Amino acid sequence: MMAVGGALGISGVDLPFVELGIAMSVIVLGTLVALQTSMPTSIAMGVVGFFALFHGHAHGAEMPVDAGALNYAAGFMLATALLHGVGIALGLGLARLAAGYSRQIIQIGGGAMTFAGLGILTGYL
Repeated sequence: MMAVGGALGISGVDLPFVELGIAMSVIVLGTLVALQTSMPTSIAMGVVGFFALFHGHAHGAEMPVDAGALNYAAGFMLATALLHGVGIALGLGLARLAAGYSRQIIQIGGGAMTFAGLGILTGYL
């Protein structure tokens, strides 16, 4: 969905509430992590995909005029994949290092995300 959003942004198709969608993604996903919410994989994929549309659109709409669309899109999607990989590795590493406290560390990280999203939201409003 991030690629779809990026293509829409590159094409100049307007997507309403992009900034609000990005802020809400940080709030919602942070809260889900903080509360250690369990849901079916298909629902989780739908939630993440919905928010990925906004993130992709923002990247696509901000493409520099002199950039090639294909290379630019590949770059922001690769960078996103690498960031996710680093986040997963960091989470797994922390879980091993602090096995007795990993649940609390994850919850604190999710709570921090939620508060960061609220900060983004208040800057948007």
